[in-house]
Order: sequence, then structure tokens, then C-alpha cells
Amino acid sequence: MATYREIHGKAVKSLGTDPSATTDEGQIWYNTSSNTFKSIVNLEAWSSGAPMITAARQRTAAGTQTAGLIFGGLVPPDTNTAATEEYNGSGWTAGGALSTARRSGGPAGTQTAALCIGGYTSTAVTTVEEYNGTAWTSSPALNNVKFLNGAFGTSSAAVTEGGAPAPKAFETWNDSSWTAGPGPIGPASRYGAAGSGTATAGLFSGGYPASPTDNMTSSNEYDGSSFSAGGTLNTGRGYMGGFGTQTATVVAGGTNGPGAYQTATETYDGDSWTTSTATLGTAAGYGGAAGTSTAGFSAGAGPGYPKNTEEYNSSSIAYTTGAYSAGGNLNTERYAPGGFGTLTAGLAAGGYDTGRVAVSEEYNGTSWTEGNNLNNAGEGGASAGTQTNAAYMGRGAPPATNYFEGYDGTNWTSLTNLPTNLWYGGGAGAGYTSCLLFGGSTAPGASQVSQCDYWNGSSWAEQPNMNTARSNLGGAGATYNAALGFGGGSSAKTESFNGSSWTEVGDMVIGSPAMGACGTQTDAVACGTTSGATTQVWNGTNWATGPSITNTVDGGTRGGSCFSPGSGPHMFFGGYNPPGAMNNTEEFTPETTAVNVKTLTQS
Repeated sequence: MATYREIHGKAVKSLGTDPSATTDEGQIWYNTSSNTFKSIVNLEAWSSGAPMITAARQRTAAGTQTAGLIFGGLVPPDTNTAATEEYNGSGWTAGGALSTARRSGGPAGTQTAALCIGGYTSTAVTTVEEYNGTAWTSSPALNNVKFLNGAFGTSSAAVTEGGAPAPKAFETWNDSSWTAGPGPIGPASRYGAAGSGTATAGLFSGGYPASPTDNMTSSNEYDGSSFSAGGTLNTGRGYMGGFGTQTATVVAGGTNGPGAYQTATETYDGDSWTTSTATLGTAAGYGGAAGTSTAGFSAGAGPGYPKNTEEYNSSSIAYTTGAYSAGGNLNTERYAPGGFGTLTAGLAAGGYDTGRVAVSEEYNGTSWTEGNNLNNAGEGGASAGTQTNAAYMGRGAPPATNYFEGYDGTNWTSLTNLPTNLWYGGGAGAGYTSCLLFGGSTAPGASQVSQCDYWNGSSWAEQPNMNTARSNLGGAGATYNAALGFGGGSSAKTESFNGSSWTEVGDMVIGSPAMGACGTQTDAVACGTTSGATTQVWNGTNWATGPSITNTVDGGTRGGSCFSPGSGPHMFFGGYNPPGAMNNTEEFTPETTAVNVKTLTQS
């Protein structure tokens, strides 16, 4: 019998610990600590991604997992949308809207050069539009109306199947016009197939023939001039998501009957289909999917009107996506508390329960402990700083007050009053030794303000006003001269402060009042924006959707959040969900990666 060295030309290594940063699939070693043979193996898995901005189904997708595009679709109550969203692998941002709102079109291309082919308005259409990464423009129309039409290729060379209503001939695109193909694809005129590959090496998988109850298990390969039979799917279905190349395709989800949504994933190697161990987290169909055979995404797939995104990875690296999970509950439930510090050294002060409270609690990463109270009860004070150097500025009694208190890790001390009575303003800075207060309002229902004031540790000094007056805004920034203010009311505006002036920068994805906010000028997060569980993440240039919090909160009343960087570990606590205030804490753990190591056995 040949030895491992004779087969591979090298001996099995002995290692005290498993490798932590290699993607060398198939590598074998002997772990001297556990006295076992181990290897790195490939792992196929779907995991949750950041939710879309728009809750919709029957969307169309193009691009890759880290540069994806989704467009069109159906929103409640059964209305077509023109919305376009772009995905960077972490979150969604708004793109240019389609000129014609529609659903169930065919896709081709990339995030910056895509086609929306056909679709359905109040009827099937011939409309084609091209996207350049910013805006959609009209492109030459199809010869035949169609929707639910699988497609593959690029913005300059594409193929679309017949689509519904059947029967219809397929059509090809040569960057100037569409040409009708010679007849039905495969054994019958098809619609609802998944497309993958290029205009000269493409694949249509599954779908439905003329009878919507006759599921197709066939796949058909296209070489640029004619079709030939491909492998047989293990699960016959239509309306799947599909991506990859003709010889390396992934399909997932779909339906094999009315309402019979699927989670199954299959992979194609150019000859045969294999059922994957990876399954979608939610059975779904009629959505958009795009990517490569090793990294893709699926979004806008029903039932219902979903926001969820799922990511597919086939790799020797195991990915655990960033997510919120339950932490220790506050001892006093409340909304609109001040939030300070980090996930493992946090502080919550004030807020509203059945009335305004002065309660102050510290968090150690596991549980909350009540400490010495604020000198004055109230809600909606702006906050800045850490667990041992905290500043709580203004609050409502009502009306709004000019109270200002500092915390040294043990006691709250009343400091020089604010220049103006304020509540629900934004805060940034190091704490009671140096902090910034901006925005807010002077009383319930009163005018919102744009004023900004700086506390240098001994006195207040007026600073240049924000460009837009608002209350209920989020604030972030570890220092007073590197601050960020965002949202408030229905505003989506974001402004950056450099110590001498405010500059308007990228808008939020969704305008929102009253949110938990934390982070720095270049790395911030807004938790619980609008009514729901939406988070938004700021990278210094753009906002994108982030992982959802697990509890739904009312968007009119904010929770608290620690001032850790938005992409790092942080927490969100309190808030309001009818009929009352909440005591929950949600802890965020960022995405992690690890080599997928398997212990080898004889069985």
C-alpha cells in the first residue's frame, strides 16, 4: 500500500495547534495535543446577510456577493416598485430607480453595468433598461413581451428565455438589438428558470413549461448558437435563484407547486447536479440571486414581502455573520436613556418608564448593576463619554431643562447648566471633561434647533450651528472635534463636525427619528431606526443597512447605546414597544471567520 508521502510527495506534519489562517483545502496534519489526525475541508453554507431597504418580493438581481444589485419587485399592497439597491457584502444602499416600475424581469450583468429585461407592470412588457452604476436608461426593447424570464450574460451580450406568457421564443442581445431565437428552449417553452453563465456558455435550470403544475428537472446548456441537454436536477422546480457559470452553477429555493417554497440548494459541475448540504434559512422563491459558484446572495424572495438577505459561501473558511443577541436585562425598563461606554463597561442613565427616572446602571458585559442615581430625573438627554467619564446633557421633565451632569464612575455631579433648555439633542466627545451638544428642541412640540455648544471641562462656548435644525437625532464621536450627527424627525441628513464647522455628508438609507446611536465619526451605527428592527451602519462615506436587532422597537422613542465603534462589539438597550418601555439589551458580535477543520476518523 502506498504511503501518504509516496502519494503526495511530503509527510504528514505534527502540529501542537490547528492552523488558523490557511485556505489550503485537503491539508492533513497530526494534532499532538488531541492525538488526532485533522484536515481542512470545504464547507457549503447559507448565512444571514443585512436586510434590504425595501420589503419586496419578485425582485431581480445581478452582480456578485460584494458588488450586488437588486431592482424592481412587488411591495405591499401588491404595487410595483422601481427601487434599486446596491450590496457591498455588508449592507444595502439606495441606487438609481428604474424608469418603469415593474417586477419579475430578467437580469444580466454587474452592479455597474446591468440589464433589466422585460417584466410585469399591469401586463407583461418588452421594456429593457440598462444601469451604469448610478442611473437606469432606456435600451432597445424585446421583440416579445415577457416576465418571469430567466437570463444570463452581460449588459452587452445576453440571452433571455421565453418567459411568461408561454410559449415564447428565447431572445439574444448583441449590445444593439434583440434577436428572436429559433423556437422553444429544450422540451417545452420555459419560464421561471434560473440563468447562469455567459452569452456563449450559459445555462438555464429548472422552470416551468406551459402547465404551471408540470415542474421541470431539466437544464439546458447554450453555446452561443444552440441548446443542448444538461444534467437533471434532483428537485424539479421553478422561480429559483441561480448564479455561477455553465460548469459551476448554484441554484437554491424556488417552488415545485403553488405555495410549495423550497430551501434546497444544488450545485452543477457541467455534467451533473448534486444536492448540497447547504439549505436556505427560509424557504423562498420568486426572488433575485447573483454571484459566483463560491460566493453568492439571495434576496427579495417570498413568501410575503421580505427584507431578508442570505449569503452563500463555499469555502474552507467558515463564516459567522455579525449579529445581535440577547444580553442581560436592565433592572429598570425605559426608553430614551443616555448611553455611554463599551459593551463590557457600559452605562445607562435616565429615561422614561411609567414616568421619568433618575436611575443609573452599569453593565459589565453580562449583567446590569444599579449605581448612584442622577441628581435629576428626565428623558432624552444627550450623552457622551465612558463608564467613568460620562456627560448627560439636558433632559425633559417636561419641559426641557438645562441640566448638565457628569459621572466619574461612582457619582453624578451637577455641573454648569447648559446655555439653553434642551432635550433630545445629540452628543459626542470624551465625557464631562470635553463634550459637544447639538440639535434638540426646547420643549415638547417646540421648534427644533440647530445650535451647537462645546464644554471644555469648565465652561460652555457656542459653536457654529448645524446646517439643518432637528431633534431626536443620533450622535457619535469620541472627541468633540470629530463628531457626527444624523437622522432626527423624518430627516436622513448626516453632518460631520471638525471643531470649526458642520459639513453635510452622505444621507442615511432611511430617515429616522429617535434611535440608539454609537460609534465614531467614521464608524457609526444607528440601531432601531424607523418602527422596526432596522439598523444602519456608517463607514465614513456611506450608510448601509446592517444586521437587524432581534426586538422590534417603536421608531418614535429611542433606546440607548454604548459609544463603541459601530463595526465593533456594541450594545443597544431599552426602547419602547407598545404597550410599554423595554428592559432588553442587545449585544452585537461582529463577523468572524475560522478555518473549517475536521477530525479524521476511520468511519
